[in-house]
Amino acid sequence: MRPALRDNKDFWAGLMLAGTGALSMFLARNYPLGTALRMGPGYFPRVLGGILALFGLYVLVRGFYRNEKVQGSWSPRALVLLPLSLVLFGVLMKHAGFIPALVTLIFGSAAAGREFKWREVLWCTVFLTVLSVAVFIWGLGLPYPLIADF
Repeated sequence: MRPALRDNKDFWAGLMLAGTGALSMFLARNYPLGTALRMGPGYFPRVLGGILALFGLYVLVRGFYRNEKVQGSWSPRALVLLPLSLVLFGVLMKHAGFIPALVTLIFGSAAAGREFKWREVLWCTVFLTVLSVAVFIWGLGLPYPLIADF
């Protein structure tokens, strides 16, 4: 017996992916596309958005043929903490710098889960912060201050 679409796991996942990809392509529609060798600012979001939308359509159609039902329940803590962490990351990037913003994002995201352990999150934060600074600041040369006013 097939579950109704409102309980179909692949249907909702595909719809979310296709919607996110389509939204990305829509928001980048006015940016110059460029070419594969000389990419414009619109190239990356439009190409990746298109790939994401196609993948989402594949998962959505697969949902019509599979019988996987959504399991579990919603976590109100995750619904609040994850978007809040992202918003704080954006605010802190501008006013506090890259490292405080990243630490806040990692701790906030980890606190949204049910298995939060201080020691593991602390080590994960140190590792991800060092890796992110090495890749994005030193490797790619992105112009973000590590800590504001330093």
